[in-house]
Amino acid sequence: MSPNLWPDVSLHVVSGKGGTGKTTVAAALAMALARDGRRTLLMEVEGRQGIAQLFDVPPLPYEERKVAVAPEGGEVWALAVDPEDALLDYLEIFYNLRRAGSALRRMGAIDFATTIAPGLRDVLLTGKACEVVRRAEKQAADAYDAVVLDAPPTGRITRFLNVNNEVSGLAKVGPIRNHADLVMSVIASPRTAVHLVTLLEEMPVQETIDGVAELQAASLPVGGVLVNMARPPKLTDIEMDQALTTGLPITEIEQGLHDAGVTSDIEQAANVLAGEGRDHALRVQLEQQEITRLDALDVPVLQLPYISGGIDLGSLYELASVLSDQGESS
Repeated sequence: MSPNLWPDVSLHVVSGKGGTGKTTVAAALAMALARDGRRTLLMEVEGRQGIAQLFDVPPLPYEERKVAVAPEGGEVWALAVDPEDALLDYLEIFYNLRRAGSALRRMGAIDFATTIAPGLRDVLLTGKACEVVRRAEKQAADAYDAVVLDAPPTGRITRFLNVNNEVSGLAKVGPIRNHADLVMSVIASPRTAVHLVTLLEEMPVQETIDGVAELQAASLPVGGVLVNMARPPKLTDIEMDQALTTGLPITEIEQGLHDAGVTSDIEQAANVLAGEGRDHALRVQLEQQEITRLDALDVPVLQLPYISGGIDLGSLYELASVLSDQGESS
C-alpha cells in the first residue's frame, strides 16, 4: 500500500453491508499494508472465524498468530477478539485482577454484564484494537505497523465505534468512562480510518452512502469506499450503444459462431448471445450510475476485481496487489 494513501493511519476499520465480502477485503487490505517488511494485525470481533477460513488455518484463539507472509517479506498476524477475554485483559491491565476476572467468568457474570450493558461489550472489543495500536507509541516489541479491524456491518458501525455515546448511560465517571475516553482518543483521531465495502448494486451503495453520512455526523474518520467484485465491461462503447438501442448485429454474431466452428442452431445461439449482450450492457450502465453516486461522496473509491472460483490465499495476494497499485496511483 502506498504511503500516499492514508499515510498516518494506524487503525483501519473495515465495515460493509452483509454479503459484500468485507472480511475478504479486510484480509486483502491487511496483506497490502504488510508489504515491504511491515507487520499488520488483522482482527475480527463477530465470532464467525471468517479470517481462519480465508487463510485456511485452524480457528483462531484469543491469541495473536501469524497467518501469512506478505509480498517483500511482510507478515500478517490475526486475532479473534472475544468479549470475555477482552474483559479479562481490561481487568488485568487496569486493575491487575485477571484472577478475579476468571472467577467472574465461571459465575457467568461477564455474560450478564455485557448483556445488560451492550455498550460495555463494544468498549471492550474496540478497546483491544486501540490497545494494539498504542503499542507502537510505546515502541513495544510486539507492536504492529498497522491494525485492520474486520468490524460489524454498516448498519451498526457508527454505534459500535462511538463508544462514548454507548457508555453515557452506563458510566458518567470512573474507570469504564475513562477507558471509553481512551478508546475514543484513538478512534476519533487521524490515526484511524473507517472504510466501507460495497458492491455496485443499488442497495449496498445506498447503505454505503448513508453509512458515510452517519460516520461524518458522528465526527468519525471516513477512509474510503472499497468496491468489491467489480467486473470490467466486455463490450466496446459502440457495442454497448448497439446493445442498448438497436441490439447487437445478429449476422455478425452468427458469422463469429460459424468461424468458431459452431455448425448447428447458429441462429438460436446468436439470439441468445445478443440477449446476454443486452443484459450485460444494462448491468454495466447501472454500475456506472452507482460509481457516479459513490464518486460524489468525495472520498477515495478503490475497486477490487471479481475473482471466479472462490477466494483462497492466492486470491488474497492478487487483491492485495490491486489495492497497492491503486494506492500508488492515488
